[in-house]
Amino acid sequence: MLNELHLQNVGSAPQFDIMFAPRLNIFTGDNGLGKTFLLDIAWWSLTGKWSSQPASPHSRAYGMPLWGQLPPFPPDPIPSVITCQLSNDEKAEDYQSSFDFSSQQWENLNTSLNQKNIVLYCRVDGGFSLFDPARKQDDAYHFTSETLWNGLRGENKVLCNGLIQDWIQWQNQPDRSLFQMLSLVIEQLAPHAEEWMKPGQPTRVSVEDVRDIPTIDLPYGNIPIIYASAGMKRILGLAYLLVWTQYEHLQASQLRNQQPCDRIVLLIDEVESHLHPKWQRAILPAILKVCTQLRSQMQVQAIVTTHSPLILASVEPQFDRDLDKLFLFELVKQTVNLTEVLWSKQGDMVGWLTSEVFGLKQARSREAEEAIEAAKAWMRGDNMNKFSSQLQTQEDIHQQLLKLLPGHDPFFPRWIVKMEEN
Repeated sequence: MLNELHLQNVGSAPQFDIMFAPRLNIFTGDNGLGKTFLLDIAWWSLTGKWSSQPASPHSRAYGMPLWGQLPPFPPDPIPSVITCQLSNDEKAEDYQSSFDFSSQQWENLNTSLNQKNIVLYCRVDGGFSLFDPARKQDDAYHFTSETLWNGLRGENKVLCNGLIQDWIQWQNQPDRSLFQMLSLVIEQLAPHAEEWMKPGQPTRVSVEDVRDIPTIDLPYGNIPIIYASAGMKRILGLAYLLVWTQYEHLQASQLRNQQPCDRIVLLIDEVESHLHPKWQRAILPAILKVCTQLRSQMQVQAIVTTHSPLILASVEPQFDRDLDKLFLFELVKQTVNLTEVLWSKQGDMVGWLTSEVFGLKQARSREAEEAIEAAKAWMRGDNMNKFSSQLQTQEDIHQQLLKLLPGHDPFFPRWIVKMEEN
């Protein structure tokens, strides 16, 4: 598992220091502050490989000159270093990689303990990256949405049959254990009983395509999976990879005559991506539950990013401060800070939106928020100069409130009483 991560002059800030929880780690914060970057670094730390582009040093590490100025000569870059700590039941070890400015490459990160971890990275672009120490020890599998569904090949070898072929093969086998496991995972990743989703009977969809295509049964009928929504496709892809990874890992471990790994690290970028609020409210607890059901002895560490208050509300019943952590990226005086947020239940989505995690004054439109803030200032007798010209008088504010708020809004009784007093 990934215990610690320390970044010096890498990415969006001069320094990041993260102590991970053993089960669930949730990262949130504004766009562009480094959430996806952090997952890329976590993948590198666990596998020694980059999932896409290597991380770049922080701009100050180069001693970057102002536009139009010559760079200092000779250059004297500030060291850029990634340090991580990995652990298993027996020991913990620290590893370090430095950026070589002359070759513009990171030094190899030779992590012996990564042989104990399966790592699955669900990328925000719809692709997946998989590291399985029992299969491709010197590299990783990188799936696009195309290769995930239709198969991954390399060096005249079939690395993965793909979701469509494996699904049909598992469904038609006399021993349907893999298909039953896939069906269970798919059903459990659906949001609730009323929005159920389960595999249906295969079908042909085109004269030009001779393949049988898997289908899913939904409350409103049956559809081929190639016509499913983007959110459903991501869930089906994750369900397939979880089952396929476990099965192929056990097969490879048996061929190598070695004990299978008992740990999996899940990296999920924007876990709510493409999902309706009903699905957002269920997806993360379901993923954690499914992983342990695939193999009862499997230990799961999840590192996820989110912009969704519903994702945070959904984990309130399961959140354990000894096993889980919440982190926040924020911009403070033009510097990106990453801090652990002390977990506190907010009760609902509105509570999370107005908490320090998301930082909204009101869970409303910007115009409604400004009107309410102006009304509060007027009731306190504050100076109104900071508000727009449309929010200077009692009547102006009242008209804006009538325009922007529903008639049953809980702010109205307080406002009306105050107007009557005046």
